[in-house]
Amino acid sequence: MALSSAPVIFHHSSSSSSSEVTRPAPFSSILIPRSITLTSPPPQLRFLRMASQSQHHESISCASPPGGNGFPIDSARIGEVKRETKETNVLVKINLDGNGVADSSTGIPFLDHMLDQLASHGLFDVHVRATGDTHIDDHHTNEDVALAIGTALLKALGERKGINRFGDFTTPLDESLVHVSLDLSGRPYLGYNLEIPTQRVGTYDTQLVEHFFQSLVNTSGMTSHTTACW
Repeated sequence: MALSSAPVIFHHSSSSSSSEVTRPAPFSSILIPRSITLTSPPPQLRFLRMASQSQHHESISCASPPGGNGFPIDSARIGEVKRETKETNVLVKINLDGNGVADSSTGIPFLDHMLDQLASHGLFDVHVRATGDTHIDDHHTNEDVALAIGTALLKALGERKGINRFGDFTTPLDESLVHVSLDLSGRPYLGYNLEIPTQRVGTYDTQLVEHFFQSLVNTSGMTSHTTACW
């Protein structure tokens, strides 16, 4: 079984002229580092803010720490979200211009592993802390982590100037081939066509995969289509 995603290129363009592509990234990254620009950048885009569909207390901040990654202090794209419900307590911090640092602890080992892949392949920093009623099942924690990540991603993009709206990627992982297309339209929609051949990966219920991505698109405001080619 393989779970995969396609790249979405989020970068700042310093000019409208062309420059070189230094390093592509798979979708699980969701981003490409700031040093990458394209020969014909699309118009600057603004995206709608998507409100969470569940009742909760959520505090959001968008900070710009010292530019330890080499970028000016005022240009760091960081989203931080604290989400509290009756069942969970979640803190997410994402630095889109980080170095692939993964630091996740959700109480769900397989989810921690996948969040680590998100950071390492995307070359941005992901910090997640979550506690929840996993003694019952993983559903609430899985959902609220995804909702918080989507909101943090939305916040980290700020005014979203100079980003590329569409992403498309196909990934082969041994016997699996998965295709993902994304549109950062501000309109959440999930097209999900995966048949995972096992009910669990470790202790993780694979029925929660679709729900994770549905929660992610709801708060990030993206359209995502995922298809297993075989």
